[in-house]
Amino acid sequence: MHDILSDRFVRSHLKMRQLVLLVELGRHGSILHAAQAANLTQPAASKLLAELEHALNVQLFERLPRGVLPTWYGEVLIRRAGAALAEMDAAHQEVMELLAGLSGKVNVGAVLTPSAGLLPDAIKLLKTRHARVRVAVTVDTSKLLVDKLRAGELDIVIGRVQDTNAAGELHFEPVTDEPHSLIAGAGHPLASRTDLSLADLAAEPWIVPPAGSVLRDRLTALFLSRGLEPPTDTVEAMALPVIVNLLAGSRMVSALPAELVRPYLDMGLITLLPYDLGMTMDLYGIVTRRQHRLSPGAEAMLATLREVAAQRYPGVANQRSVE
Repeated sequence: MHDILSDRFVRSHLKMRQLVLLVELGRHGSILHAAQAANLTQPAASKLLAELEHALNVQLFERLPRGVLPTWYGEVLIRRAGAALAEMDAAHQEVMELLAGLSGKVNVGAVLTPSAGLLPDAIKLLKTRHARVRVAVTVDTSKLLVDKLRAGELDIVIGRVQDTNAAGELHFEPVTDEPHSLIAGAGHPLASRTDLSLADLAAEPWIVPPAGSVLRDRLTALFLSRGLEPPTDTVEAMALPVIVNLLAGSRMVSALPAELVRPYLDMGLITLLPYDLGMTMDLYGIVTRRQHRLSPGAEAMLATLREVAAQRYPGVANQRSVE
């Protein structure tokens, strides 16, 4: 019965303009602005929304004095509408690519470490084979990237799947983990110490990721587990150039993967402090949506990511091929 009702809703009640309107309502939080973005009048947009709520018999948005706010039902519809529109965009792109040879655009998201090594190497390889494929890169936290992937805004993500509720929608191919080292500017006073302790480090100024990030939580837990208060003299930053420039010529320290900052280490701008944090982040990997067929350009990007990952991290790649 549920399948029959769902089929009737999709075939008889759902309109393409309603999908577009849902996505724009999610972006703008205003019927007026969403209507303008969807090339509709405000009365037409209100009517489409009312028809959709009537067909589902649920309230999708709360009407507020200044705009609208999606309910839980509305959030589900917005996300699914975005994915549906992305599928139609991909279909159009695929047809155009088949007509003109491999081209089109692929949207890739990555967390910080692979954005500095794995992803650029894969893009270079892709461009040697398919110069007409355009690549758009987004660097952010895993949570935000996976949300964009589920909504159809990204084709591929190199990151982690932290939401167990979303895991069933996604396919995860492990790449490698991220051992973190203690990094400071060249000539830091602690660089020559051989007896560094965590208590010494607690008194130093730190550059830390934003609150709520996995690394921030693990750093906090590290200090608390040793009976120490976490550092209070902190700067929150995620952009690598900002971090490196803050470290240079200051007493600040930060926990970063050595792989990520290797060029700066080789240039002598920063240095590794002689203290083992004993901190390794969870595996990151290549994340795609299940039940979603990538465009030819995105398939080519995925293939080069797998190829470069196997070359850079053969142990994990071999494990993946066995599993």
